[in-house]
Amino acid sequence: MMARIVLITGVAGGIGSATAKKFVSSDWTVIGTDLRETDVAGEIEFFIQDDLSDPERAESAFEEITGRFERIDALVNNAAVQICKPLVDTTPEDWDYVMVNNLRLPFLMVRNAYQLMKEHGGAIVNVSSVHAVATSANVAAYASSKGALLALTRALAIELAPDGIRVNAVLPGAVETDMLYAGLTRGHLSDGSIPKKLEELANKTVIGRVGQPEEIAEAIFFLANNDLSSFMTGGALIVDGGATTRLSTE
Repeated sequence: MMARIVLITGVAGGIGSATAKKFVSSDWTVIGTDLRETDVAGEIEFFIQDDLSDPERAESAFEEITGRFERIDALVNNAAVQICKPLVDTTPEDWDYVMVNNLRLPFLMVRNAYQLMKEHGGAIVNVSSVHAVATSANVAAYASSKGALLALTRALAIELAPDGIRVNAVLPGAVETDMLYAGLTRGHLSDGSIPKKLEELANKTVIGRVGQPEEIAEAIFFLANNDLSSFMTGGALIVDGGATTRLSTE
């Protein structure tokens, strides 16, 4: 049986690298992309280091991919950026930067990957965020982009179903990554050291801790694998330790 092939964006980040390792350990062939170098480059089959939010660069990357691979079985749109500012201090350049990376990039990936998926079907997993459904202060651009990505997931699920392509979203909560640490100072937690802020954040979660990238990778793999989630499309799988379950007034 031929190994299944997955394309994952943002493989240099915490969730991206954990996801790449999960697929590799499950005998999938992994194509990874990122702006930065990554430790998993030596573990995956093919790595592209480039800014694929640029339409011409995205097309060029897919020319390379098509030259090496005849198909893609799954696409994981994981790459994202976050800017932590009050909305009134967010510049148009800040706003566009977030939208280009968090929304235009997935759009371009789907648009190009479709040619490698339409004949045999497959799965697309968009890594959104709990900020798509419940958010906090000073992260409006990020929350808006992730909400739009969730809407795009639903629209794509309808459009691509005739081609046998399922489209779902994973909505991670607080996960121990560089992005989480960078966002701990955005004002939604009490003053204090980073460890104290992390502890406060963990205490706000029903399970009582923040998540690990490997836990999100498991959810992504589940949705990408037709053997495991064949009757799911247009869905939003929340993986947040119960953070969005509890009333804020409790």
